[in-house]
Amino acid sequence: MTGIASYLVFFMIQALVFAVICLGLNLQWGYTGLFNIGVAGFFLVGAYAFAILCAPPYASHLGGFGLPYPVGLAGALLAAGLVAFIVGLPTLRLREDYLAIVTIGIATVLQLVALNVAPLTGGSPGATDIPRPFARLHLPGLGSNVPMLLVTIVVVAIVYVALEAMVRSPWGRVLKAIREDETAAASLGKNAFGYRLQAFVIGSAIMGLGGALYASFIGFISPEDFLPILTFQVWAMLIVGGSGNNKGAILGAILMWAVWTASGTAAQMILPADLQVKGGAAQIILIGLVLMLTLILRPRGLVGEEAAVSREAEVQPAATRRTAPLARGHTQDAPPDRR
Repeated sequence: MTGIASYLVFFMIQALVFAVICLGLNLQWGYTGLFNIGVAGFFLVGAYAFAILCAPPYASHLGGFGLPYPVGLAGALLAAGLVAFIVGLPTLRLREDYLAIVTIGIATVLQLVALNVAPLTGGSPGATDIPRPFARLHLPGLGSNVPMLLVTIVVVAIVYVALEAMVRSPWGRVLKAIREDETAAASLGKNAFGYRLQAFVIGSAIMGLGGALYASFIGFISPEDFLPILTFQVWAMLIVGGSGNNKGAILGAILMWAVWTASGTAAQMILPADLQVKGGAAQIILIGLVLMLTLILRPRGLVGEEAAVSREAEVQPAATRRTAPLARGHTQDAPPDRR
């Protein structure tokens, strides 16, 4: 039982890290319609920023500031947001597939920078000894994973509450208006580019926060951790859970990470030793299959967008009110006498 509990704690930390990234992507795609395929790049920036700020001194590259844990999280937020601002200024005027091409190119550039600029990132060997919160606190049978799980839960809760407040505010309603019809929103005096840039920067900063949590949990990062497959995983999680709904983003992250880990374990148990190297391909095929079935059976995801549900609920009573007089054999109500 202790082994199962320890594994569940380990699993939930990883799933909630992905939930943070999904929440950032949901703000960009689900609420604003920004097709960002560079998720791995902003995740990378947050992870390396945290390592540089909080890790012990490195002999071969930048780091060793040993700053407190909250400062590292804030630094990861700011670093990823700054990179997103620099990237967004020239690119967010592009639409749909063009923006996707640019963002995946930016992610590739950032991964190559991490690989080749060794004085800054350590190059291919990566960064080690990245600290965890409450590292000296060990629970019997669970080690230091439980404190890390609690920190991750708190971060997910804060991000969720903050995003819910934002998307339900007038600012969030403008984002949805831009997603639905940017020209109409601009005709009402809304600066569509400015709102798109704000959503892009905030969403990317949240992805950087997820990178900081990942670096802290694993304790080691290298450029190989930030390949395009990470972006594919996050997009699959958001689509299956339901874009445009923060609850769906969290649910999709947990469910799809369960599918990913379960398929990997099954491949190791079922496949012979000489074919286990192909287990990763089987995982990708399974995720793709789940994604296709979701798009066919549940196009809005497991948890659809709340606004869409509320609009449908509002239309039905309105239609009932319009047809009720006719059902009683009456004509439509005459306008009031204003004499």
